[in-house]
Amino acid sequence: MSVITTSQYTSYHNKVARSRATSEPAWVRYLLIFTALSFLTLFLFVPLAAVFTEALRKGFGTYVTALLDPDALSAIKLTFIAAIIAVPLNLVFGVAAAWAIAKFEFKGKSILITLIDLPFAVSPVIAGLIYVLIFGLQGWFGSSLVDNDIKVIFALPGIVLATVFVTFPFVARELIPLMQAQGKDEEEAGLVLGASGWQILWRITLPNVKWGLLYGVILTNARAMGEFGAVSVVSGHIRGMTNTLPLHVEILYNEYNYAAAFAVASLLALLALVTLALKTFVEWKAASNASYNESAVQ
Repeated sequence: MSVITTSQYTSYHNKVARSRATSEPAWVRYLLIFTALSFLTLFLFVPLAAVFTEALRKGFGTYVTALLDPDALSAIKLTFIAAIIAVPLNLVFGVAAAWAIAKFEFKGKSILITLIDLPFAVSPVIAGLIYVLIFGLQGWFGSSLVDNDIKVIFALPGIVLATVFVTFPFVARELIPLMQAQGKDEEEAGLVLGASGWQILWRITLPNVKWGLLYGVILTNARAMGEFGAVSVVSGHIRGMTNTLPLHVEILYNEYNYAAAFAVASLLALLALVTLALKTFVEWKAASNASYNESAVQ
């Protein structure tokens, strides 16, 4: 009598599950595929094609001229500066918050988790108004900032603060369930062997969550570069000084300069496509590592 091994049983069970999951009639599968493709075509492919079509409608020369305009270059520079500052800050916060929530028990833990989700519930415009209330000329610290010649609202610091606020949940929210699923066994083993907290973080915790961490950073960067509501409130829309790329697109569109507006919008669309490609690569890499680890265990 032949003996069925655990791996053979698991493989058979997976095949049965897959066959049951795909046993619907053909017309049901085709209908679902058609619905999904129709939705993507209507709300994704057509708008993207329209952006690039309108951007290049008056020729490539006009397209390049719109991107090389001093105001456009200033918006590009400011967008990247805000992202370069906000993303590392949220990276540090996300790792610290996820590590504390996943690895330790303390009072107020549920409150911290709720606060991390706060930007998802609060409108970005409200977030911008909060910073105006605190740091504006008539705000709580307005007079002190004026006396010390410090400008927050209608300047880079306000834009960075608003960007940080709307983007800080992404890294933490990616890492918290990942760290919780991995448990504490490896960290506790490292602690027993005499490793310090920093050694455990750099050699055990971060390598285990590197793909989730990278995924969170990519999402944070994408949201930071595309943020409109909160930044619009605190920027003052000063052309060539406090306009980010989304704000610059709005101004050009309101001036009926459609060619330049769509040219700058196409740059944001390209950034979105690059982000999507990186996101897909990270997901594929993480899935490959998970499959490899599962096969190694078996």
